[in-house]
Amino acid sequence: MARPRTHDDALRGRLIDTAARVLAEDGPHAVTTRRIAQEVGTSTTAIYTLLGSKTEMFRAMYLEGFSRLAVRQNGVPITDDAVADLSELGRAYFENGLANPHLYDVMFHRPVRDFTPEPGDVEFAVSTLQDVVDTVQRAVDQGVMRGDARDIATEVWAVVHGVTSLTIAGMLDHDTAPARLDHLMQMTTRGYCSEALA
Repeated sequence: MARPRTHDDALRGRLIDTAARVLAEDGPHAVTTRRIAQEVGTSTTAIYTLLGSKTEMFRAMYLEGFSRLAVRQNGVPITDDAVADLSELGRAYFENGLANPHLYDVMFHRPVRDFTPEPGDVEFAVSTLQDVVDTVQRAVDQGVMRGDARDIATEVWAVVHGVTSLTIAGMLDHDTAPARLDHLMQMTTRGYCSEALA
């Protein structure tokens, strides 16, 4: 009979979430293998097996944040309405940020001065924008939008990122932020529509 897997993906996820929370609450010095293991109820061996060293824990947080974003965005259905799909991608980004606020902080605010993502990690992070670029390109190809797809996608990203960051920081009300995001997405995408630019 096979031995049960104790060092699995679920445990890895709990370790990363706990490390990100400790980082946000108490700073980088508090993120030790011993403390994270104690809080999760596992051994330091599990951390070294699943994540590696302390530095590799920070890297795991960074990559996990973008991995979860990619999964959330990939779950957005592709329809015939590229503009509506763009708004759904924005909502997916927003919901992912609110669901993973501590990882979001690691992804974008770099709370650990000594941690620098490797070039391949940054490339992976930036690749999450490609879903947005592809969706805008569909709208451009359909004649619904006009302009460079990557430029438009970057500016849409900036709008969504701003609303997400302000909501996580408590500067926008959590209950009204989704409606505010929807309104801003409508106004932003409308500005790139062919009719508006004609």
